[in-house]
Amino acid sequence: MSGAAKIRIGLIGAGNIGNVHLQEFSKLNAVCEFVAITDAYLPLAEQRAKEYGIANVSPSPEALIARDDVDAVIIAVPNDAHAPLSIQALEAGKHVLLEKPMGLNTAAAKEIVRVQQRTGKTLMVAHQMRWDWLPLQVKSQIERGELGKIYAAKTGWNRRKGIPGWGTWFTQYEKSGGGPLIDIGVHMLDLAFFLMGEPKPVSVYGSTYSEFGPRKKGIGAWGKPDWNGVYDVEDLATAMIKMEDGTSLTLDVSWAVHMDTDNAPFVHLMGADGGAVLRGNEGKFLTERFDRTVDIPLHAPEDDEGGRVRLSRHFLDCVRTGATPWTSARTGLRSNLIIDAIYESSRTGSEVKLDWSL
Repeated sequence: MSGAAKIRIGLIGAGNIGNVHLQEFSKLNAVCEFVAITDAYLPLAEQRAKEYGIANVSPSPEALIARDDVDAVIIAVPNDAHAPLSIQALEAGKHVLLEKPMGLNTAAAKEIVRVQQRTGKTLMVAHQMRWDWLPLQVKSQIERGELGKIYAAKTGWNRRKGIPGWGTWFTQYEKSGGGPLIDIGVHMLDLAFFLMGEPKPVSVYGSTYSEFGPRKKGIGAWGKPDWNGVYDVEDLATAMIKMEDGTSLTLDVSWAVHMDTDNAPFVHLMGADGGAVLRGNEGKFLTERFDRTVDIPLHAPEDDEGGRVRLSRHFLDCVRTGATPWTSARTGLRSNLIIDAIYESSRTGSEVKLDWSL
C-alpha cells in the first residue's frame, strides 16, 4: 500500500485480546480505521462496534475476510483457528496481524509460512513483549556492543497458582496446542531470541509435567472454569535450546508450581563483556569496572506510550511499505518448532533436532 489513505482493518475476535487491539489501534486513528468486526458470539461484536464506532458487524469470519473494504485483518481467536483464518485471509489478499501462537503446531505454522511466501502479504505475529521500553533499551545497548558476545541466556515465567480457564479450550490440547509452554512460553522465546540477535535454533532437550491441573489444583483467577471440561496439557515445562552458532537458551515456564516466585516474566542475558536482566517492569545491566561489579538499573518512564502501541504502529508501517515485520511468519515458525520439539523430547527422553524444511 502507498499514499495517505487509511488502512482499513477488520477484527476477528471481540474478546479480551481483541478489545486490547481495538484500544491500541484506535490511538493511531490518523492512519487506520476499523471498518468491520465479528465474533463467535455476535452480541459481543455488536457491543464492541457500538463502543468503537465500527460500522459493520460481519456474521462470520469468512464474511469479514471477503469484504472489499478490508485491507488488513487482526485475528484474536482461540489457537486452533489461527492457521485456517490467517491462511484464508492471506489468500484473499489481506494483510494479517495474528495473535500468538502463530500455529497450533509446527505443521500449521509451516503451512502459514508457505502461503505467506506465495501471496507476499504481510503476516505479523502479535508478540508485544519485545516492543516494551525495557527490552528496546537493552537491545540498543547490545547492538552497540556493550555486552559483547551473548553466549547464553535464561528465560521463563513461573506462575505459582495461575491455571487459566480450567476445562475450557485453554486446557484442551487439541484446541490450545499445549499449556503454559505455548501460552506464555511462546512470549519468552520470542523475547529471548530478539535480544540474543535471532540465532538459529537447531536442537532441543526438554521435559513437561502435569501435576496440578489433573487434580484441579493451582487454579488462577483468569477465565471461567468449566469443571465438566478437560485438562490434558502440562502445567510446567523446562528446556535447553542449542543454536547453530553454539549459543544456548534455557526456558522454564509454569502455570502452577510450588516455588518461591514473583510471577514475573524474566530474561537473563550473559555476554562476554556484560549482562542484562529483565524481570517484569524492571531491568538492569551488569558489568565490571575497575575490577568491581557494577549494576546499572533501568526503569521505564511513566509517560512511555507502551509496547502495544509500538507493535500496532509497526504492523501498519509494514502493511504500507511492504517491509518484513520483526515478528514475521518465520519467527512464528521458530516458536512452533521449539515448542513441538520440547513436547517430543519430553515424550521420548531424547534430544530433538529441528526440521526447518517447508
